[in-house]
Amino acid sequence: MSHVDVPEWFERSHCTWSKDSNWMGYVAVSGDAETTRIGRRDILVAWRGTVAPTEWYSDLKTSLQCLGKTNIKVQSGFLGVYCSKGEFTRYNKLSASEQVMEEIRRLITFFRDRGEEVSLTLCGHSLGGALALLNAYDAATYFPDLFISVISYAAPRVGNIHFKEKLNELGVKTLRIVVKQDIVPKLPGFILNTILNKFTAITGRLKWIYRHVGTQLKLNMLHSPYLRRDPDYTGCHNLEIYLHLLDGYVSKTSKFRWNARRDVALVNKSTNMLITELKIPECWYERPFKGLVLNQYGRWVKPGRQAEHIPSPLSIESCQEPPPF
Repeated sequence: MSHVDVPEWFERSHCTWSKDSNWMGYVAVSGDAETTRIGRRDILVAWRGTVAPTEWYSDLKTSLQCLGKTNIKVQSGFLGVYCSKGEFTRYNKLSASEQVMEEIRRLITFFRDRGEEVSLTLCGHSLGGALALLNAYDAATYFPDLFISVISYAAPRVGNIHFKEKLNELGVKTLRIVVKQDIVPKLPGFILNTILNKFTAITGRLKWIYRHVGTQLKLNMLHSPYLRRDPDYTGCHNLEIYLHLLDGYVSKTSKFRWNARRDVALVNKSTNMLITELKIPECWYERPFKGLVLNQYGRWVKPGRQAEHIPSPLSIESCQEPPPF
């Protein structure tokens, strides 16, 4: 869960169980078969991308904020989503940072007590990719002996050169997947940072310039024979586009893989990016009956939320030690 303070003119969510909280992702653990295959128990934290208007507000912030008394700086909006909390809210007495770190600590302790080797993988799309990097910094600082990797899709820049160097020093491995036509990975500082980063030898280690972290895998929409050549550039940021291009990727010089397995219809799930010859409707996905159910009186109504489906807020007392942030 995450809490963000925004201007009064922003419309709040009208969800039935909370007006202050947003679901941000989930934590999973590799099964026994996968653990045997890779030789360790892998904990996966998946952060979702930008959804709510309040999160777009956080994304658009460009100011850098220091982490403690260091030269390490990160984008203030992303840090706010990750670390903010609300004393008078039900679900946000603990920040997203505290909640996820508590679960990571619990799982690491549980599996290490069983004599298993443990690793941590963090992934996310867009805003989620930025939060995955902050989470990686958090976890690597707290568990310096833990193998940590990050896989991000369409992630914006998060911090300055010192943030990048610290993650490298902590041994965090990052794979950054971007689409050439997507503008979001060029943010913040689309023009200024792009130019200055080309002249590092001259500008040096300026602490107010954003820097990307890790190894980049660049995909190109023009390599897919199924995508329109006049795309809606807002659709270039869609996760389904990334997964489609990744499924067909072989190398920079190779053609789109002929035996790609992912259903191309998924591309148009919420966009209009496929060529018309495929005859796949645009934005075809919606919930069955738009979420309505037929009640015992034969009327279509919005279903009530079952008590067991309402999240239980974590207790502040459950966090024995504060996380690094």
